[in-house]
Amino acid sequence: MARRTDIDWRACIRHRLAGTAPRHEREAWLIPGLTAEQTRPLLELLPSDPAPAAVLVPLVERDEGLTVLLTQRATQLKNHAGQISFPGGRIEPHDGGPVGAALREAREEIGLEAHFVEVAGFLPDHVVTSGFRVTPVVGFVRPGFELRLNAREVDDIFEVPLDFIFEPANHRVRRRRLPGSDVELDLYDIPYGERYIWGATAGMLLTLYRTCTQESER
Repeated sequence: MARRTDIDWRACIRHRLAGTAPRHEREAWLIPGLTAEQTRPLLELLPSDPAPAAVLVPLVERDEGLTVLLTQRATQLKNHAGQISFPGGRIEPHDGGPVGAALREAREEIGLEAHFVEVAGFLPDHVVTSGFRVTPVVGFVRPGFELRLNAREVDDIFEVPLDFIFEPANHRVRRRRLPGSDVELDLYDIPYGERYIWGATAGMLLTLYRTCTQESER
């Protein structure tokens, strides 16, 4: 097996996500950080009708390799204040679906214009504790963009090399209780310098990692 630093993650992601489409049926939902097999017996503990939302998983095509563009949410927000996240939010009727919502939110939150983004495909819906069913839209981002942060929603923005995210040695297990239940789960956080990527954001990144390594580790 090739070392992870030798893997062409862009080609892998493009291949694994080619032809994917959003799937919103309950049996396809994931608890962030868990696999489909691990989520299946816990589906009855999830909200019956979570609100539809979408995030953009922006993979910036730097000369040295792909990076993940992440935001630090503003501390005054009602949900997930101060956390590391992707640009995203509730899907509005005029969005036309997850892609429209993810691109609109990226433009509104950080000023990333849609023409810099090439949509690669979709990850399964992740259901988060704040009551949303989130569709991750994975996109390759062409360099040359200029960002304008919406201070009401975003305090900061930064990039993390995808090689770092996809290195298992950087995944830190933490035991957490599933809200509203007595079920305890082993979930993974990804510390990066002074930043701490956890929760739904870490879970979606791990889903992307697992999607790629399913084939590359055979």
